[in-house]
Amino acid sequence: MTPKEKIDALREKLNEYNRRYYIENDPVVSDSQFDAMLHELQELERRYPEYDDVNSPTQRVGSDVTNRFEAVRHRYPMMSLANTYSLEELREFYDRVTKETGEAEFVCELKFDGTAISLTYEAGRLVRAVTRGDGAMGDDVTANVRTIRSIPLVLAGEDYPAYFEMRGEIYMPRAVFAALNREKEEIGEQPFANPRNAAAGTLKLQNSSVVASRRLECFLYAMAGEGLPYESHWENLNKAREWGFRISDHMRLCRTWEEIDAFIGDADRLRQGLPYDTDGAVVKVDRYDLQRRLGATAKAPRWAVAYKFKAEQALTRLVSVEFSVGRTGAVTPVANLEPVQLAGTTVKRASLHNADQIALLDIRIDDMVYVEKGGEIIPKITGVEEATRRPGSRSFEFVTHCPQCGAELVRYEGEAAWYCPNGSGCPPQIIGRIVHFISRKAMDIEGIGEETVALFYEEGMVRDVADLYDLKPERMAALPRLGEKSAANIMQSLARSLEVPFARVLYALGIRFVGEATARNLAAHFGSLDAVMAASEEELAQAEEVGGKVAGSIREYFADPVNLCIVERLRAAGVRFEADACEQLSDSLAGVSIVISGTFLRHGREELKALIESHGGRNLAAISKNVDYLLAGANMGPAKLAKATKLGVRIISEEDFERMIAGTDAGHPIGTSPVGGEETPAVDAAGRDHPVGVKESEQDHRATDPTGQGVLF
Repeated sequence: MTPKEKIDALREKLNEYNRRYYIENDPVVSDSQFDAMLHELQELERRYPEYDDVNSPTQRVGSDVTNRFEAVRHRYPMMSLANTYSLEELREFYDRVTKETGEAEFVCELKFDGTAISLTYEAGRLVRAVTRGDGAMGDDVTANVRTIRSIPLVLAGEDYPAYFEMRGEIYMPRAVFAALNREKEEIGEQPFANPRNAAAGTLKLQNSSVVASRRLECFLYAMAGEGLPYESHWENLNKAREWGFRISDHMRLCRTWEEIDAFIGDADRLRQGLPYDTDGAVVKVDRYDLQRRLGATAKAPRWAVAYKFKAEQALTRLVSVEFSVGRTGAVTPVANLEPVQLAGTTVKRASLHNADQIALLDIRIDDMVYVEKGGEIIPKITGVEEATRRPGSRSFEFVTHCPQCGAELVRYEGEAAWYCPNGSGCPPQIIGRIVHFISRKAMDIEGIGEETVALFYEEGMVRDVADLYDLKPERMAALPRLGEKSAANIMQSLARSLEVPFARVLYALGIRFVGEATARNLAAHFGSLDAVMAASEEELAQAEEVGGKVAGSIREYFADPVNLCIVERLRAAGVRFEADACEQLSDSLAGVSIVISGTFLRHGREELKALIESHGGRNLAAISKNVDYLLAGANMGPAKLAKATKLGVRIISEEDFERMIAGTDAGHPIGTSPVGGEETPAVDAAGRDHPVGVKESEQDHRATDPTGQGVLF
């Protein structure tokens, strides 16, 4: 079997395994088998970059290349829906439709609470993913969407149209949302309000590898294009399922009002047990010819409506408020309630968010309060029943001193939370920082959990993260629940942690606002902890996705003598404070900054980045006046080309680059690429002159969607 045949076979198998796992919920291989095959494919693609394919299963992990989103005009407008909270109004919709059409069938679906997306497929392959935007134009987020495993990159079967679009909803599962918010709270960031906001925010991140780590999912619920298999929405969705699209099982073809009403009731009961958020149901006329007859208003179709569920709410008594202290010192109020049933669970605690929220609601101890779950993992208090308030009650006062160490709380400009400033003397902050340091995504020190850290702290064995490397096995073995074997395992894990890459070490330090992605960007930009420590706020802010707030926090961390002492002790213990340096092959690109865009015949993008650095050059993510060259491949974004031309950035081809690193070429005039000694205009992958700054889907297309009115969402 040739390398090309082996690569194709692996891609086909992995795409099928993805479909069986994410679409059919019927895995046919173990995770370890899948990972082994994926690793084999990655190695083959690295060795044979001429077979590069943006729709390869290996692209699911995302890239650390910064995405600059380009505006794209929707070929078929993404319309919004009229909403109603009233069954009476929904019945009026049903009566109007049946009166105007004589007889109609309706497709009833769940209304997913996420962010809308439009996916374009050509010849059975994903070519573009665009957000709703304003309905007429959205942002191209294709690189991020490729990381979502429930979205097929290559379709199954052969009977799909040559060109069509699928519309759907990208969402964040509740369990992923809960874990993400825990991480954000750990680094002192404001948590997301709900999974919908988290999904929308994630989809617009600049770094697709971070998007991949957040495990977004997607349901598809509409098809648009010419030559669709059927004139029926219901039949087309079922056909789309055969091609590998994730279509919800919770949809129903209804013929009477009673059937629609029953679906609404079932959906309302069902939603609490789902692993994702829904906020209503959508009722659509099934046949496209009837949709065209019913038409649309200026804002919404007249053939569909969304019924929104009321947020589940319960009334109970506020018993007390307690305050927890996180590792960053943030003091969080939590309400203790009289137990009450809400959305199928017994609720005893609820979030109060911060002092401003408490003051806004004027919450008082012993009040009867309204509690909702709407999109929240932890229920929240949304209001007070003042009519039942007991006479003489007093407004609640937020604590002024840390409930753990007694230090006076502080509030930083622009932030809602109050903080304990006693980072080196407040027990929950100390324990929290150590737990963060040993966590899997940081130093990955096994054998030590939160309870063990607390035990070490109580015994006076650990007061900061550097103390971990001074632990003695005989002292640990004498502690309850440990013993000699556990102590030996901990010592081995501590030794292994000295090999943890610098980016994870930087994350492990627990600098406020420095999460995993920021730590990776800092490590890539500066290369060593010494360089990070020596950088000014302005220099720090030049790293990818490091703004002024993050830069200020880094400078504040390293200005603290206590932190500097910990860093030096970690250095003495052997913790890695430098990134792996590329082997320096030459200085032919010394002082040169290059942006890579598009796909290439002989090199992968990561290989090109490594070559740039190994010849003394610098990789940049976005076009600016500081860029010397744009290394342009096939399928390069036209907006990037237009900006490079405007700023006078020299545009070079893969061949030009090879000559430059060999020391035989110094680049070419703007907007040209030498071929056989002649200069030709920049062209796209198909060899066509590309209109600068306009994507293909922005051209004048006369094709219409099945309804002639635009496609929902």
